[in-house]
Amino acid sequence: MLSRKQKHILLKFFSMFSVVRGYNILVVVIAQYLTSIYILAHNKPLKEVVFDLNLLMIVLASAATIAGGYIINSFYDSEKDLINKPIKSRLDRLVSQNTKLSFYFVLNFIAAIMASYVSFRAVVFFSVYIFCIWFYSHKLKKLPFIGNLTASILTIAPFFAIFMYYKNFETVIFVHAVFLFLMISMRELTKDLENIKGDLALGYKTIPVVYGEKVSKLMLTILSVLALVPTYLLLYTFEIGYMYLFFYLSLFMLFLFLILLWKSQTKTHYLILHNMLKFIIVVGVFSIVLINVDVVLNRI
Repeated sequence: MLSRKQKHILLKFFSMFSVVRGYNILVVVIAQYLTSIYILAHNKPLKEVVFDLNLLMIVLASAATIAGGYIINSFYDSEKDLINKPIKSRLDRLVSQNTKLSFYFVLNFIAAIMASYVSFRAVVFFSVYIFCIWFYSHKLKKLPFIGNLTASILTIAPFFAIFMYYKNFETVIFVHAVFLFLMISMRELTKDLENIKGDLALGYKTIPVVYGEKVSKLMLTILSVLALVPTYLLLYTFEIGYMYLFFYLSLFMLFLFLILLWKSQTKTHYLILHNMLKFIIVVGVFSIVLINVDVVLNRI
């Protein structure tokens, strides 16, 4: 049996894990490695990619920066989360704001140290990335369009870091990036619909608050239609191995998403839609291995 003190420490650990959304960070780390192995450095030997210390430092710096970003975002959104996410908010509040801020600065410092191992340009990149996350959390997320666009760009920034490291400019990479960007943009807008109550209460001028739910749904429909373009190109123009199965699944999921979207009216409905988009993104990450299922055997 755990003592009261041990239980308290364990609860604080889970609270901090909830604040930094450790599960999301794990997915990003896996996605960065899979993207490196199967897309960005597909011509290099597997061991050279997996055991590349520079890549490891970029991935760890990304993880530390993203964790810090979630902390500062939680810091500024603490009042809003009491309305939109009361259960999660209670768990997050087990760790004091001062402790969270201390972790925030420590994580950013660690990110800078890891980036310095790679190059001075990596330090500049992550310094700018850290600043942009803070500025987004403090100001930009309260603005329509700019907030959504910034959130989507910040989400794909860790992949841009490894893209610049490998300097692979193949067209297929940009098409993959466009599809991911559109999915993330849809998720951000759906999240705004889900959190409209708290945004209204605290004066956040998100797209649903300023323009209404109908316009937001129309924008989501347009983004879904736009997603058909990179999907078509990846299915019929580029060689993506068995990953075509994922894109057919995503087409079905997007069709279902649109049907449910126009019937949705409550927070629960939008939460389901949000999770559908998150499902597409996460499955897409793990589906990267389908590009070449024999890659491990062929590149050792």
